[in-house]
Amino acid sequence: MSVPRLAVSVDLVVLTVREQRLCALRWRRDRDPYLGAWSLPGGFIQLDEDLPAAASRLMAERAGLADVRIHLEQLATYGYPDRDPRQRVVSVAYLGLAPDLPASSRAQVLWTAVDDLVHQDRAAFDHRRILCDGMERARAKLEYTSLAAAFCPPEFTVAELRRVYEIVWGTSLDPRNFHRKVTGADRFLIPTERTTTRDGGRPARLYRRGDAEQLRPPMLRPRGRDLAS
Repeated sequence: MSVPRLAVSVDLVVLTVREQRLCALRWRRDRDPYLGAWSLPGGFIQLDEDLPAAASRLMAERAGLADVRIHLEQLATYGYPDRDPRQRVVSVAYLGLAPDLPASSRAQVLWTAVDDLVHQDRAAFDHRRILCDGMERARAKLEYTSLAAAFCPPEFTVAELRRVYEIVWGTSLDPRNFHRKVTGADRFLIPTERTTTRDGGRPARLYRRGDAEQLRPPMLRPRGRDLAS
């Protein structure tokens, strides 16, 4: 029995908040197939590396984000036969999240608002689908995990955290109710002894991320109504 030959690639959905918008890294293709279309940064794994190592390598080589501290987790595997016109390719997608990520060192890689990307006509391969899956994973994980703090600096205010939820979820949240919920979640936020006025107005207390991985109680997304109700 012959063993079919196929290639394995890693594609990166890298998200951050820039200028009050949820943004993703996109790669501008300069060769066929899909010349001129946008794609996610990624590439083929090498024979002597495992998937996490390939994701870390491509984060530096293709995304241009070497030595950047980033939350990185496996998103999904995509393997239907016609996803790449060149050959049979199985792609393992990774989701990366971090605050204030810098501009890429690669000229082909640019930060672009995800809303703009998903509505652009020319997307390479199945990368629009992978991006949408990554966005939904991030939105869902904000409900049940402390992942929202991955978009924040080491010390942050509740207002800064609320803006992360609003930007990722695409909805406004009631400030008082949000403050009550996040400060009441078990081991989500740890208050520091410091305050800041960078939000404007009165000094606001700074917090850091606690050791909770799961939010208890969860921060459920509004379903056709504001979180205040």
